[in-house]
Amino acid sequence: MDLDGLMLHYFGTEQPETMAAEAFERGKEALSIAFGTEREPGRRFALWALMEGLGMAPLPAEAFAKHPDLRRAADAYLTASWRLTRD
Repeated sequence: MDLDGLMLHYFGTEQPETMAAEAFERGKEALSIAFGTEREPGRRFALWALMEGLGMAPLPAEAFAKHPDLRRAADAYLTASWRLTRD
């Protein structure tokens, strides 16, 4: 999944900081619902990655409790992200 495409789908823009607060909250709610109902692991991971970028993702152990491979991938994503922001 393309993260820019997901931003457009859920928020109508690739620049959420330009949105009105109410519209941004509606997009976050729709994204959260989609994550909670998505069953395809790859799509679920993409939704989680977008949620993480927006600061609203559940911890990998919670998000991927039934998928250890995805949990490890999410942990690795967080580690890499932390390293990038640290440097």
